[in-house]
Amino acid sequence: MSIPKPYTDMKEQFPELVGAYEALGDACKVAGPLDEKTVSMLKLATSMAAGLEGAAHSHTRKALKAGCTAAELEHVAMLGTPTIGFPSMMRNLGWVRDVTQKQD
Repeated sequence: MSIPKPYTDMKEQFPELVGAYEALGDACKVAGPLDEKTVSMLKLATSMAAGLEGAAHSHTRKALKAGCTAAELEHVAMLGTPTIGFPSMMRNLGWVRDVTQKQD
């Protein structure tokens, strides 16, 4: 999995800050009963609903690593249609495919 350069630069320049951020994410992940695959899909859905392209790409890669299929991740994108609208869903579907089609 490729980590974007701005993130690695930030981690190099401010290791304690990024370490705290990563620890918070880890703590949130284990705070409840959801399995890794479910957590990864929820984080992808949250990123898409917030309109965060970089985060959606990152969480698509992480979800694939957690065992999700491209079809499952496309379904996650489609589930947002009634809430955020068709154009936003199409944008999100494109972000998922940006990553999954590179995997092929």
